Amino acid sequence: MTTASDTPTRSRRNRRAEILEAAARLFAARGFHGVSIEDIGAAVGVSGPALYRHFDGKDALLSEMLLDISSRLRESAVAVVTRSAGPEETLDALLDVQITFATDHPALITVHDRELGNVPEPARRQIRRLQRLYVEEWVTVLAELHPACPAARLRAATHAVFGLLNSTPHSAGELPAQDMRPLLHTMARAAIAACAR
Repeated sequence: MTTASDTPTRSRRNRRAEILEAAARLFAARGFHGVSIEDIGAAVGVSGPALYRHFDGKDALLSEMLLDISSRLRESAVAVVTRSAGPEETLDALLDVQITFATDHPALITVHDRELGNVPEPARRQIRRLQRLYVEEWVTVLAELHPACPAARLRAATHAVFGLLNSTPHSAGELPAQDMRPLLHTMARAAIAACAR
C-alpha cells in the first residue's frame, strides 16, 4: 500500500532515473566532455544547478549511470541462474536479459564504451567487478553445456557474444525490436555453439 510519505521518495527516484536517461542520450550523442550540467538540466526541464539536488556533479552522474546498469545486469543474471530449470533454458534467459538491454539501451552501450575512463577510479573498479561477476554467471552456464571446453575459451566466447549483441548502437532503427531480438538471439546461439567445436 502506498502512503503519502512514499510519494516524495518515489518522485525523487523517478526524477533521478529521468536525469540518468537524458544524460545517457546526451553523452552518447556528444560525449561526456561535450555535455554540461546545464545541458542535462535543460533536457529534463530544470535548471542545471537544480541537478545538484540529485547528483554531486557530472562525474557522480556518469558513475551512477554505469554502476546502475552493471548492477542490474548482474542481478538479472543471478535471478535467471537461480530460478532456471537447466542450462539450455538458462542460456536462453541470459540471452534475453542481454538482448533486452542491448535493444532498449543502445545509448548506455555507447556511453560505457567511450566514457568508462572518465569514471573516477573507485567507481570504475566497482563497475569492472560487477561486469566480471556477470561474465562468470554466463561462463558457469556455458560450462554446463560444454564441459569439455576450457573456461578461458568460454569466457572469450562470452565477451565475443556481448560484442555481437552490443552492436545495437550501430544498427538502431534498421529493424523494429520485435524483429531484431530474435535475429540477435539466433546469431548469439550460433556463435556460442561454434565455441565448442
